[in-house]
Amino acid sequence: MKAARFHGRGDIRIDDVPEPQVGPGTVAVEVEWCGICGSDLHEYLEGPIFVPTAEAPHPLTGESVPVTLGHEFAGVVAEVGEGVDDVRVGDRVAVEPYVVCGRCDACRRGRYNVCRSLGFVGLSGGGGGFSPLVVAERRWIHPLGELGTDVGALVEPLAVAYHAVRISGARPGHSAVVFGAGPIGLVTTAALTAAGVEQVVVVEPAEARKQKASVAGASTVLDPRTVDVTEAVDELTEGRGADVTFECAGVDQVLATAIRCTRAGGTCVNVAIWGHEASVAVNDLVFREVNLLGSLAYAGDHPATIEMVASGRVDPFQFITGRIGLDDIVERGFRELVDNKENVKILVRPR
Repeated sequence: MKAARFHGRGDIRIDDVPEPQVGPGTVAVEVEWCGICGSDLHEYLEGPIFVPTAEAPHPLTGESVPVTLGHEFAGVVAEVGEGVDDVRVGDRVAVEPYVVCGRCDACRRGRYNVCRSLGFVGLSGGGGGFSPLVVAERRWIHPLGELGTDVGALVEPLAVAYHAVRISGARPGHSAVVFGAGPIGLVTTAALTAAGVEQVVVVEPAEARKQKASVAGASTVLDPRTVDVTEAVDELTEGRGADVTFECAGVDQVLATAIRCTRAGGTCVNVAIWGHEASVAVNDLVFREVNLLGSLAYAGDHPATIEMVASGRVDPFQFITGRIGLDDIVERGFRELVDNKENVKILVRPR
């Protein structure tokens, strides 16, 4: 079968790879749609980052470059292995793309998203959504019900946002500020709105992304080039600062501003994956007892995320800005995302 594999920085190829085989307790999913994630883009531009190298194969998959990419995917059950009796061939499903050990302290406590040997299908080996068929353990298979598989491909990034909002403690009556209106900032804005947070401020300089932030649910959009963001948030919150803030950019100055915009005793959630060591003014945390919280991916959040979409609290179609075939993945997918910042999510159909 054909698969888009990462061979190195700037080098993604369509290769022939063997079809994976179903084993006991596993499910084969015929992939219908897979989104190009920011992590995939970072691998293409700067990698290998998460993709394991020949010098350090992934401890659980044993794989290294080249690996099949794609971890935001959904499809139809094609086959079930022995012992699987609660999903059927033909069911539409989303896949939670984890590779975890199940033995470390984090896994035993249900926080498998911070497993000591954490890996992702589509980054660490084990196949990937930029191929027609993926086999995964039953525990990672989530029925979509009546939702389509194009929407299903958005469950993974929405689960990232749902998780960040959940652990932040944001609730109705709170105020929130989201820094950055890229794909993760936009889904975080939508998840906050779905959680009943009415005052959601988004900070973003790019005109196209500012417009998308309003569609996603932002009550106010601030351009950091034209306003003092800290002063503006202070005014919007009657001098309190925001109850929760979300850093979705991975930029030192943005993190510093997010912390300063957080009210005393409030929570600043870092959602971005950083490409460098962050610089933090710790006294800005200490003097107002601001909680700085890291949020990584998701853990047990897929069912609630699917329900959030199915109930209509989030419109997933606003995030889909392109649909392409596998053969076009580099020029109309990765290069398009690099060159056109108006894109949010480009979906790839592997077959």
